[in-house]
Amino acid sequence: MQLAKQLFQVKGLNYCIRSAEIQDAAQLEKVRLQIDGETENMDREQGEAYVDAAAFKRLIEEDAKSSCNIFLVAEVDGHIAGFSRCEGNELNRTKHQVEFGVGVLKQFWGYRIGRKLLEASIHWADAQTIKKMSLKVLERNEKAIKLYEQCGFEIEGILKMDKRLADGNYYDTVLMGRIR
Repeated sequence: MQLAKQLFQVKGLNYCIRSAEIQDAAQLEKVRLQIDGETENMDREQGEAYVDAAAFKRLIEEDAKSSCNIFLVAEVDGHIAGFSRCEGNELNRTKHQVEFGVGVLKQFWGYRIGRKLLEASIHWADAQTIKKMSLKVLERNEKAIKLYEQCGFEIEGILKMDKRLADGNYYDTVLMGRIR
C-alpha cells in the first residue's frame, strides 16, 4: 500500500513521512544495521537477521501491492532517518490485524519521527478497516510505552524474561494492542 508524502517541521528539523520506494533499499540496509547497533530496544543485535538491499527491495515491492502491509520511511534532506512497517496477512482468521514495528536513528531521537510514523500507520490502518494493531516493546523502554498509550494502545500481556541484554540481565517484553 502507498501513502501520500507528509511534511513536518519539529524543533527546526524538516522531514517527511512517505511510503518506502525501491530506490530506498540500499539506504534501508544501512539504516537498519545502524539502528540495531544504537539501541538495545530492538529485537536484534547489530548484524543479526541481516537484511540486504535486495531483500529490502523485494519487501518494498510486495508491500506496495498489498492491502494489509505498509512500509514507511522518514526522510531528512534526502536521507532515511527512520522507518516503520505494518505487516498483516490474508488468513481469514487474522486478516483484521497488523503488527507494527519502528526504528529511528539515534541522531534523530526527540524530533517526533517515531510518533509521526506511528500516527501515519494508525491512519492507514483505520482507512484499511484494520481492526487491531499490535506491537512488542521492551519493558524498560518507558518512553515508547507512554507514546503507544497516548496513541490508544493498551497493555495486553507480558512475555517474562523475553530478552537478554548486554548487561547479562533478562527483561520482559510488553505486548500492546490498539483496537479500533
